[in-house]
Amino acid sequence: MQQIWQNFLTIIKEEVGSQVVETWFKAVSVQNWDNIKKTIFLNVPNQFVKNWIKEHYIILITKHLKKLLNEKSINIEFLSPVIDINNTKNIIPASIIYPTKKINFQTKSNLLTKRIVPNKFNNVNPSYKFDSFIVGPNNSLAHAASYAVCQNLGKVYNPLFIYGGTGLGKTHLLHSIGNEVKNKNPSKIVLYQTTDRFTNEFIYAIRLDKVMMFRQKYQRIDLLLLDDIQFLSNKEQTQEMFFHIFNLLYEQKKQIILSSDTFPNEIRGLQARLKSRLEWGLVVDIQMPDLETKIAILEKKAELNSINLTEEVSNFIASKVTSNIRELEGALIRVGAFSTLTNKPISLELAKKVLLHLNDNNKKEGIMLDKVLKVIARHYSISINELKSRKRHKNISTVRQVVFYFMKKLTFCSLQTIGQFVGKRDHSTVLHAITKVERFIGKDREFAKKLNNIEQKILMS
Repeated sequence: MQQIWQNFLTIIKEEVGSQVVETWFKAVSVQNWDNIKKTIFLNVPNQFVKNWIKEHYIILITKHLKKLLNEKSINIEFLSPVIDINNTKNIIPASIIYPTKKINFQTKSNLLTKRIVPNKFNNVNPSYKFDSFIVGPNNSLAHAASYAVCQNLGKVYNPLFIYGGTGLGKTHLLHSIGNEVKNKNPSKIVLYQTTDRFTNEFIYAIRLDKVMMFRQKYQRIDLLLLDDIQFLSNKEQTQEMFFHIFNLLYEQKKQIILSSDTFPNEIRGLQARLKSRLEWGLVVDIQMPDLETKIAILEKKAELNSINLTEEVSNFIASKVTSNIRELEGALIRVGAFSTLTNKPISLELAKKVLLHLNDNNKKEGIMLDKVLKVIARHYSISINELKSRKRHKNISTVRQVVFYFMKKLTFCSLQTIGQFVGKRDHSTVLHAITKVERFIGKDREFAKKLNNIEQKILMS
């Protein structure tokens, strides 16, 4: 029976997705199969899970278990520890349902409750503060808005939504806000949370019948810092819960700060009403820093890590790293570590030797961008100069959008780098174009097939 249940989980994972299985079915197990009455008894952790599964998935369960058990019809009985153990009218006595699991379940419950309601809320990283955040043209608005929020919590820019590529400083800003608020008013309840952790907490709450406790935890918060909100995509039940928490906090004038790798309206698999709420306050972006800002970041990091960096070397590292700030810091640490281990002073020659891989990566990315442009220009019989020009004729604009789409899909280049390569356009233009092409792919199968053929040409050329 255990194997049959595992087979069932595999089947429905394909049919309804892994998130449904993780949230609702991983907590369910087979207790017994009565071959005479053709009844399968399923253990569920609580009444909440039992009601939800019966309401939403009973047809699915019956359909697949009938096939796996090779029966024309079956009955399904749900057994929950709260009701079934205390109810003398159950078909199976409590001692048979949970001969040894009652204590284990309670122990597990106590352990997991700590994950739902931790003793302390303030889990911001003390090393991330505003004075260590380097401000430049790429992030000045996001920085100013973040600082302004700290001065008038819940009254201005609520919610504040910060978006931008990986490793550009979104998380640094979120923690900086948390630290600033705690310093100004230690009594404020501050919670930094990743969206993945929020989702996992909600799953535990469902399994342990502690959804109300979960909601009450978030109602107490004065400042919620939720990182990587894009990971709520396609998680319907978690979105529903977050929607209610958002409304509760907003109505009480509690501050909500969110981050994402893309503009709220462009996050796929997010409910329209939730997207709307994410845009209620202020939406700001962080872009890849320019050369001067990268040099300033390097010098600040070198100072904090006691690395002796010359202007020549900092210019070299800044010019070679084009993807994100994390890679920039990683390059600095590599150079510093190599200098310490070999007992050699940091020089331009040493930096070139240590960061040789960056030259290869940049060269490969440049070649790939050029290849995408040439193949697509040839395919549509449009010149490269026209694609890089400011012409907005419909046929040229459409092809240019396809160029942006494949450059993003087939390389690791930032939107800013892609935009600069194709006629010095800004990253928002590139993002809009990519989103438009993705929408067309979803609506038009013929268009999707054409793009698939183009992709093969690019990869084979």
